Amino acid sequence: RPTAAHKHLVLLLNKCDLVPTWVTARWIRILSAEYPTLAFHASITNPFGKGALIQLLRQFGVLHKDKKHVSVGFFGYPNVGKSSIINTLRKKRVCKTAPIPGETKVWQYVTLFRRIYLIDCPGTVYGSHDSETETVLKGVVRVENLEEPAQYVPGVVERVRAKYLARTYGVPEWKDANDFLERVARKYGKLLKGNEPDLDTTAKMVLNDWIRGKIPFFVEPPPPPGCSGYVKPDLRSKEERDRAAAFASASAPSARGA
Repeated sequence: RPTAAHKHLVLLLNKCDLVPTWVTARWIRILSAEYPTLAFHASITNPFGKGALIQLLRQFGVLHKDKKHVSVGFFGYPNVGKSSIINTLRKKRVCKTAPIPGETKVWQYVTLFRRIYLIDCPGTVYGSHDSETETVLKGVVRVENLEEPAQYVPGVVERVRAKYLARTYGVPEWKDANDFLERVARKYGKLLKGNEPDLDTTAKMVLNDWIRGKIPFFVEPPPPPGCSGYVKPDLRSKEERDRAAAFASASAPSARGA
């Protein structure tokens, strides 16, 4: 930004359908303090947030009407849905997509409006101090390329509540991550010779389910600035709030009877 003050940064929270609404709402409140932030669900047939994003892009077009064209680049971690967002805006599949990281290998320019172009970019991996397990669970590498996929499953078992794993795989209980893999392998018939569980194949299945959002999980966001905790928004209409307030007032004990 210091060398390109004319550029704008917008944060797009894709796949918001995979977490509770209050989680998305709190992240929007936190991130909006620094940059414009929109919630989004990429889908050609049933999108969410598409209208708000298109309206914002049109505003950028008006703001830079002196420019010949406006280019909008989509960048972020691999497998966060950058290509799917562009397909959603165009209402058709113009960018190749797949539920695995690394599908987009080159920049691709797509026309949205007469002066606005969208740029589909390959995934960007930012420098961090993540462990090898955290890198795998962020979906940065392809599960099929892991030499020992079973060693990363404990990271999933530690993060996800047992009841969600039990509901997802139909396994009621287990002792540890290795026992979990063995039970899931037998449940799904992933066996080797001698009726031994195929742990590597089962581990790849679990890791792919994790990356594709089939296993319920989210990290609770911090409280917004100036708040000690999350306050659930009151989505009732004014009439409903007035009736509730009147009922509460009528039901409260009077000072005379106290």
